Order: sequence, then structure tokens, then C-alpha cells
Amino acid sequence: MYTTLLIELCKLQPGSLPQVLAQATEMLYTRLDTMNVTCIDRFINWFSHHLSNFQFRWNWEDWADCLSQDLDRPKPQFVREVLEKCMRLSYYQRILDIVPSSFSALYPTEPKCVFKYGDESSSSLPGYAHAINMTNSIKNKAISEDIFNLLKDIQNSNQDDDDDEGVSFNPLKIEVFVQSLLNLASKSFSHSFSALAKFHEVFKALSDSEEGKLHILRVTYDVWKNHPQMVAVLVDKMIRTQVVDCAAVANWIFSPELSHDFTRLYIWETLHSTIRKMNKHVQRIQKELEDAKQRLAKQHKRRDNDDDSGREDGPLEEQIERLQEKVESAQSEQKNLFLVIFQRFIMILTEHLVRCETGGIDVVTPWYKNCIERLQQIFLLHHQIIQQYMLTLENLLFTGELDHHILTVFQQFCALQA
Repeated sequence: MYTTLLIELCKLQPGSLPQVLAQATEMLYTRLDTMNVTCIDRFINWFSHHLSNFQFRWNWEDWADCLSQDLDRPKPQFVREVLEKCMRLSYYQRILDIVPSSFSALYPTEPKCVFKYGDESSSSLPGYAHAINMTNSIKNKAISEDIFNLLKDIQNSNQDDDDDEGVSFNPLKIEVFVQSLLNLASKSFSHSFSALAKFHEVFKALSDSEEGKLHILRVTYDVWKNHPQMVAVLVDKMIRTQVVDCAAVANWIFSPELSHDFTRLYIWETLHSTIRKMNKHVQRIQKELEDAKQRLAKQHKRRDNDDDSGREDGPLEEQIERLQEKVESAQSEQKNLFLVIFQRFIMILTEHLVRCETGGIDVVTPWYKNCIERLQQIFLLHHQIIQQYMLTLENLLFTGELDHHILTVFQQFCALQA
């Protein structure tokens, strides 16, 4: 709403408002080092959207001070994220054309697919021949059954004797299939979505275990690490189609493989989107249960009024029982998701604090500030749901033995509820 309002005001008062807005933007930019990460997110989203409505015109040289700073500092990170968002609203070459080459260290990476079996120099890689067969088979309109037959031939490096069904966790099967399919479908989002839909059965079989789900996410990231938006939308699609679950996405986000991108905005957009999906899933089943209970109550009322004792409640009561079980199961999954997220936060923050203490380094690094504020952000943005699980969090995770840097965040959140 603010974005649209400011755009309209700039158009209505072109002589005065753009200059005022530019000054305000400059002031916000100078405050980035002390700005909360949630506010930085909003600043990035607003500014990139605003630029896209004014031919991306901006005097980038005014922000050249960020080029002499470490890339993990707030100012270079902000410029990098703005350019990444601008690219989503235009295209890669446009960013290169509008931003001075002195800013090249902060340019988005060219959003190209990385296919590890893409040329003959990869022929020594395990699975190379299988990937070529897989690629040719998919090009020749293979169906899921054909893919399963090809996957059966891929030996499992995790065990001596691969099972006949070919469904147990086999990282090489996942790599060959996911790499080949995403590469062939790399032309657009819709091509990728169609590929996921066509071979949904294969994805479901390969993601049968927790390790399988995690490895599918890892390989998707390997293929599209140069295109954060593609990673985000594919992960979103995989949750919707139940190829992966929310807890797997949370574990993947905190995994060592993603540490390089841990402070990037798209990672946190993905995590918040995952939490919201879980919350909506629980709400939907709760609503179905409430509706069924209301129908049963109306049925009882009608029967009392009509003295119609012949009607049975059986089917409706069975439905309510089934929905009750589904609600409990969904709430358990939701609680588990928050436990995974907070447990992972505690682990990586504790590792950082121990490393700093051992090395005699100051705890408050740009990474630490970002991470601790992301932890606060989870509490604040999803406070209504988290309140339901406070006792569990206090008993299992945020205990007295925890380092005070981390425990303080939980205590501040509790104080807000007091």
C-alpha cells in the first residue's frame, strides 16, 4: 500500500516528492548498520519495487562507500539484495546496464542452471552415463514407469546390495534424476512446474525418507544456486505437492551446505513462507472440524424439535473423529517445525559463541547480529502460534543452561506476553 501510494505521489508531484523521497532513502541507507533486519527486509522490498516503476533510475555512485566494506556488512548486503530483487522485476542484462561496473562485486549472479553432467569433462563423475540416458529418455517423452526402470540400474553407494524396488535412500539416484529433469525444464518456471507434476510419482518415491527429502532440496539448490527466485518457487511447489515437508525445508535451511547463503533474504522468505503454509494447513483442518461439529449440533437441534429419533449421527460422528485425529497430527507437525527451527538456531548460535570465546574474538559480528535478529523475527512474526507451544519450548530448548545471549531473546518474548 505504501509503495503504491508513494509511486502515485511521485507522479502527481514530480517537482518535489521524488527529491524528498530520495533524501529519505539516503537517510535510511546511512542507518543500515544499526537497522533491525526486519526493517532492512522491508526497505529492500520497497526500494526495489519503487525503482522498477521509474526505469530503475538511481545515482548508485552515491553509495560507493559500500564497495570498500566486507561483503557481509549491512550496506553491501542491502545493495546486493536490492539488485537481486530488481532483477526479478526485470532481467539480468538490464541490471548490468543500469548499475556502474564498479559495483560488479554486488551484481546478482547470472541466473543460469548448473547441470553437473553437462559436458564431457564430467564423464568421470559417478552417474554420468545414467544422467545421459535419463536426459535422452525424458526428451523422448518417458513416463514415470520408464524412469523407475532407469533408476533401478543405479547402484546405491550407501549399501552393497541395492534393493530391487529402488526406493530406499540413494543419493546418486536423486542426483541423476533431479539434475537431469530440472536441467531439461530450466527454460521457465512453468516448464519446471510441469516437470514436477509429470514425474510427481518419482519424486514421491525418492523422497520416501527424511534423507531423501533433504537430498532433493540439496540437489535443487545445486542446480539453481545462481537463481535464488527459482530455488524459492521450486521449494514452495515441492511443499505444496508434498514432495518435501516443512521440517525438511527447515533442516535444509540450517544445513552446512546452505551456510554460504544463510544471511540472504530469499532464504528467510522461504522459511517464513514454509511456516505460513504449515499454519494455514492446521487452520484449514481446524475449520473443517468446527464446521462438522456445527452440522452435528444443528442435526441434534432439528431432531429435538421434530422428535425425529430415527436419524443417525454415525457418519457425521465418524467424520468428526477422523478430523480430530487430523487436527492433532497437524498440530504435532506444526509444533515439531518450530522445535526444529529453534533447535537449529540454538545449535548454530552456540557454535558461534564457543568459537568466539575460544578465539578471543568479539561475539557481535555482522553474521551474529543477522542471526540473532532473525531469531527475534521468527518469534515476533509468528507469535500467535508460538504462544501455544511456550511450555514445550521452555522445557526442551530454552532452559537455564543456555547461553544468556540466546536465552535473553526467549525471555524478552515471554516478557511481551506477561
